Amino acid sequence: MSIHAVSITAREHAELVANLPPPGDLGPEEIHGRTLLSLISPGTELAACYQGSHFPSYPGYAAVFEVKAVGAGVKRFQAGDIAFCMGSHRSVQQVSETMAVAVPKGLKPETAVLARLMGISMTTLMSTVARAGDRVLVTGAGPVGFLAAHIFVRGGYDVLVVEPDARRQATLARSGRFSVFTQVPLDDPKIAGTVALAVECSGHEQAVLDACNVVRPRGEVVLVGVPWQRRTDRTAHELLHAIFHRYIVLRSGWEWELPQVASKFQPHSIMNNYTLALQWLNEGLVNPEGLVRHCDPRDPQLIYQDLLHRRSDALFCMFDWNRISRHGEDAS
Repeated sequence: MSIHAVSITAREHAELVANLPPPGDLGPEEIHGRTLLSLISPGTELAACYQGSHFPSYPGYAAVFEVKAVGAGVKRFQAGDIAFCMGSHRSVQQVSETMAVAVPKGLKPETAVLARLMGISMTTLMSTVARAGDRVLVTGAGPVGFLAAHIFVRGGYDVLVVEPDARRQATLARSGRFSVFTQVPLDDPKIAGTVALAVECSGHEQAVLDACNVVRPRGEVVLVGVPWQRRTDRTAHELLHAIFHRYIVLRSGWEWELPQVASKFQPHSIMNNYTLALQWLNEGLVNPEGLVRHCDPRDPQLIYQDLLHRRSDALFCMFDWNRISRHGEDAS
């Protein structure tokens, strides 16, 4: 069987690489299978990989695959199961069973793979001091922010979303679950000073400053979005002034604050978050219809260029590995 993977071979150049070495002998606690879909992260993959400086690189961190073989010590999976893992863009996955989660029966792979992006803000959900019923502001409704808004609604919060892009506003409005704004409502007396938690998903420094000025005293502002580049001429003094005089808790939205696997004294973990995310997706947390673009892994350059130049209307882009047969031939 020929192993294929998407590789960034030079700056702003991606291609499908074939005949890669197999992952090795199957360990006693490992599972192995054929990739169905792998999700593209437009932020990390574009900035850190596609426009990076180390080549070749093999991006991707979310995959759904069909289990074909299990190690002798595996207890939670069997051949034929559909599993989710933090896998790269490659035609096969082989991981420890502790690093995989079973996809609920009937849940579509294109929905299940979204659990990876949900996990980013679920760390904030598990670590915030804000409680159900409190008001939460999400700034930036890209893939991560869109899912964050749904997660906090599911958690019982009153959610407001700020997104200047008209297409994304329309997508948010269709759900009918939250109030949508084009900018942070600093001048609305019914909102300003009432927000318990701001989940900043845009990576824009103005959004951070505005969030600090709209949360309530001792409110939290959590930095989930990566500030890949400078967007404004705002100064650190303006931010420090808001933090000091409004008693703001400004902190990182680092998803790896939690351990990967739960333990006796730490029940919350990355993998448990994925399990919960899959459960919520199976209950209908989001309807991805019309939001997903299935991409051909044989032409990754096309999709990365579309994402780089904002030519894709889809909120979620994913490589469809069903288009490549077991022998690397067209399976469509």
